[in-house]
Formats: sequence, C-alpha cells, structure tokens
Amino acid sequence: MLSDRFGDALKFAEAAHRTQRRKGTDIPYVAHLLAVAAIALEHGGDEDQAIAALLHDAVEDQGGRAMEARLRAGFGDRVADIVMHCTDAEVVPKPPWRARKEAYVAGLAHTPPEALLVSMADKLHNAQSILADHAEIGEDLWARFKGGRDGTLWYYRALSDAYAARAPQGATARLAARLAATVAELEARTGVAKGA
Repeated sequence: MLSDRFGDALKFAEAAHRTQRRKGTDIPYVAHLLAVAAIALEHGGDEDQAIAALLHDAVEDQGGRAMEARLRAGFGDRVADIVMHCTDAEVVPKPPWRARKEAYVAGLAHTPPEALLVSMADKLHNAQSILADHAEIGEDLWARFKGGRDGTLWYYRALSDAYAARAPQGATARLAARLAATVAELEARTGVAKGA
C-alpha cells in the first residue's frame, strides 16, 4: 500500500512541473508523471519506485544536481538513485541529443532492476503517446522532437531492444513486450522497417 510519502511526492512533482506541458500539447506534464507511476505500480513496483516514477524527470528538467539533493533529503537515497538512473542530462544546456540518447541506451545494460522498471514505464508511456498523437496529426508530429522522425524511431527501437535483453521474465518482461508492440506498431504506421 502507498503511504503519505507518495502523496508528498505527488505534491512535490506537481509543484516542480507545474508550468510544463507535454511536447506540442496543452496537456499538463503531471499527467505523464501519473501515468508512469501507474504503469510502474501495475507491473509490481513498490512505493519507492512509484515515487521515483513521479519524480523521474525532476533532475533532468527542474534543477539538475540541486534537485537531486532535494530528492535525497526529501525522499531518500533509493528514490534519488532510481531517478538518477532515469536521467539522461543533469546540466543546462543539455548535451547534444544523439550522443545523450546513445549513452542512455548503453547505460541500460547496467541499470539496476528497480530503476529499469521505472525507466521502462516512462518510455512505454512516451511511446504510447507518440503512437496516439501520430494517429491524430500524422507526420507533423515529428517536428516536436529534436531527433525528428528517424531519430525518434531509432531511439525507441534501441530502447525496446535494450529492455528486452534485460527483462527475460515476469512483470518486466510483460512491460518490455508492451513497449516492443507499441514500437512495432509505430514503425508499421510510419512505414519504417524495424530497426531502420
């Protein structure tokens, strides 16, 4: 069961991301954080993982290392460590997009299982959102992303393959399979061959 810590994390996340919207939309960013927490919980995540899911973008988008220190003080080292494994940049401006994403994918080979679950939940929700938005607005969608169409599709295929290699059984395997199916559908919809 969830405790008051989860409620505190939800308030913290909402305050930290209050002015953010999902890329190219008017959807409050907190909707993504709630979805990632729900996916993590639905796939066996514990309270720390659910809290980390709510806070997974706080360091990257809302303060870098200073935010990491706040998370450690407020929610503990385990939560902060999971968040850091989900973070691909701690500085502003962020490093170049492709190099940052390549490093993130490569790092998944060594990401602890507790953080891997949160990372997978994040990327699944992102991929599902991309797929839904593509169905609604078509190829104009890709203008939202620094990687454009080809880079974004490469990234989600690389993520899917990396997760599949790390999640051979149980709830994480089901989560990896859901992401793989979403990525395959996105590739089919856009006419891109798997892994192209």
